Amino acid sequence: MTGKTCTCTGFVTSDPFAPLRTVDSEFPEVPQWLPRQECEEPGDRPEEDCSLDQLLALGSGGAFSEYDFGDSWLHRLELISRRPAAKDSPPARLIDGARRGPLEDSGGFPGYEEILDALADPSHPDHAEHSAWVADMTGSDAHFDPAFFDIAAANQALAKLFKVPEQGEGRRNLQ
Repeated sequence: MTGKTCTCTGFVTSDPFAPLRTVDSEFPEVPQWLPRQECEEPGDRPEEDCSLDQLLALGSGGAFSEYDFGDSWLHRLELISRRPAAKDSPPARLIDGARRGPLEDSGGFPGYEEILDALADPSHPDHAEHSAWVADMTGSDAHFDPAFFDIAAANQALAKLFKVPEQGEGRRNLQ
């Protein structure tokens, strides 16, 4: 797809919207896990060194993920339960979700909302421009439905990404 850019994801175990409390008259550094190349501060930790399971355990079963540092999409991850995996089950599987993810570089919440408004109204002055941009980003001229979410397709993508290894191969961890 043309127009697609590389984005980064960071993780924290504390609620980024919770008020910060001082410790000894200072605000404590909130540990964050980032792609190794993005670690710049002394408290930054490479996300490659921590599995999702370990991260969720640090945050009492929950964590927050910021996707696309430019647009700042925030997601809450919550561990609901642990179950032993069947021998032939995929290492990663989506159980539930709602709405498709926003398009890359859509301008965060305000930009994405503006794009959706323009797409929904053929008389909007930016309708043609945004329609062309969405077609370029998705690689399709098909109608863009922000409410559509295909769990089966997401699980197929996860299965490809975290392929169950053949006998003798190593198993890739979620990190």
